[in-house]
Amino acid sequence: MNQDELKQAVAKKAIDYILPKLESDSIVGVGTGSTANYFIDYLAEIKGHFDGTVASSEGSAERLKQHGIPVYDLNSVDSVVVYVDGADETNPQRELIKGGGAALTREKIVAAVADEFVCIADGSKWVEILGGFPLPVEVIPMARAHVGRELLKLGGNPVYRQGVVTDNGNEIIDVHGLAITDAKQMEQDINQIVGVVTNGLFAARPADVLLLGKESGVVQI
Repeated sequence: MNQDELKQAVAKKAIDYILPKLESDSIVGVGTGSTANYFIDYLAEIKGHFDGTVASSEGSAERLKQHGIPVYDLNSVDSVVVYVDGADETNPQRELIKGGGAALTREKIVAAVADEFVCIADGSKWVEILGGFPLPVEVIPMARAHVGRELLKLGGNPVYRQGVVTDNGNEIIDVHGLAITDAKQMEQDINQIVGVVTNGLFAARPADVLLLGKESGVVQI
């Protein structure tokens, strides 16, 4: 299978995984990115089994609405039964790097609210040590230079993602060259820098379940 077919396979497996958990009043959290888009398309096939969704980006919200799936503001729902999203990297501890699509802050918020976080990824995203994929950091625009200097002190090479504005009106710095052996500590250290909204490490709140698409099939971790 090529990469797109692997993404489709894990997205379909996610539907099979969450379907028994859904009730008529259930809210499903939906992530952002190419793998999440396949999940949205499959979710449309079972939209009669749940109440609606919350989305981690304007792009995902629009795709859900095009399928006739209700999208709610997170502040208006009491709970999210499950959150399904992709990743840019995942390690064996199910700690993730996310944010290649610049939706990391909203993704992290929905993951924090959800009862269960299911990550769907193709096998190319599996690594032993996080950091090969540049770590996205969402920053308040006026603090970009300051945050960049502080990220240098942590051993990374910060690069401003030109021309990108997040759904929250902020900017993204991608940190190259990190070998993240203690993801929880790194997540905390970066978040403590004044001007940082959040970073793309999902270690304090890792995935509960990882569905990893391989040539031999989808593996549940």
